[in-house]
Amino acid sequence: MSDQSRKLPKYKMLDDQKTKEMLKKFKGERTGWVLVGERNYFFPYRYIEQGEGFYNFKARPSDTWVLSYPRSGTTWTQELVWLLSNNLDFETARTKYLADRFPFLEFSMFNHPAVTEEFLKLNEGDLEKQNLCKKIAQSGYEVLSDLPSPRFIKSHFPLSLLPGILDVGCKIVYVARNPKDVAVSWYHLNKAIKTQGYQGTFEEFWNYFQNDLTPWSPYWEHLKEAWAQRNHPNFLFMFYEEMQQNFFEAIQKVSKFLGKSYKKKDIQNLMEYLDIKNFRNNPMVNSSELRDCHIITAGSFVRNGQSGVWSDTFTLKLEAKADAWINENLKNTDLIFPCVNNNNTYQIIKN
Repeated sequence: MSDQSRKLPKYKMLDDQKTKEMLKKFKGERTGWVLVGERNYFFPYRYIEQGEGFYNFKARPSDTWVLSYPRSGTTWTQELVWLLSNNLDFETARTKYLADRFPFLEFSMFNHPAVTEEFLKLNEGDLEKQNLCKKIAQSGYEVLSDLPSPRFIKSHFPLSLLPGILDVGCKIVYVARNPKDVAVSWYHLNKAIKTQGYQGTFEEFWNYFQNDLTPWSPYWEHLKEAWAQRNHPNFLFMFYEEMQQNFFEAIQKVSKFLGKSYKKKDIQNLMEYLDIKNFRNNPMVNSSELRDCHIITAGSFVRNGQSGVWSDTFTLKLEAKADAWINENLKNTDLIFPCVNNNNTYQIIKN
């Protein structure tokens, strides 16, 4: 942590009535939630204990960060960035968990002590698995402070709640995804991972998401903070959809940003390695270690990797509600948002 700590943004507890309601839906949280800063970013109660450590984490100029709102193609982008930065070291990528090569700064906030105790009991008799349960509950700022440079760091925090990483000179890749696909993927993960333990319908989940009551929300404020920095020389704003549309071109774009250059054949090998069919079954990236410890359901972390499949989940009524919300939030912005419609053609939503 810095010798001159910045003052943590003000926060307030979620009101009692909403907390009582949500604790019945999100079984992984046992205490409640807080709203942080002027934009009321939504986090579990442990932010009160750990927020200062995250906010005043000492970044280094050699750090490379991948930022996003959850379920925006983060893991895919992490592995891409790590391999491009490390001269396509597939051997290490195939033998060392991405979570170790590219730690998640704030995941500890979602490991409520009572839930960690339940994980330890579930894995009783297996010291290795119990150690993993303890490890994921350790604050990321402590884990990362002990790592040598160059470090690779994942975070879903918005820029305003991070420790001035643009000022330090870090390289930052931010990946965004259309909110309908984000919400569907976020719903499935909240159901599958016991640190969230969501028990409810998708429509109920969408209402929480739209009303900024899922972790790291509000979604639009998160994106707009990043979009405002898109021209910063150390900041690369990418859309998940543009990566899918022309992955070869996207890889070249990220390579250039990272100061790397690769031959066409090398990029094609990388594309094959990162193809969703291979990526989904790669135990180094698909949270297999959490599955083996009974923390997450098998096959739920890396799902289909497609865009536009939100239409399989939304009712027409909910789609209309979502569209109105999206259009309202795109008003008076220059945010150009690529998405895939139901016919899988590329279109631009622009107000």
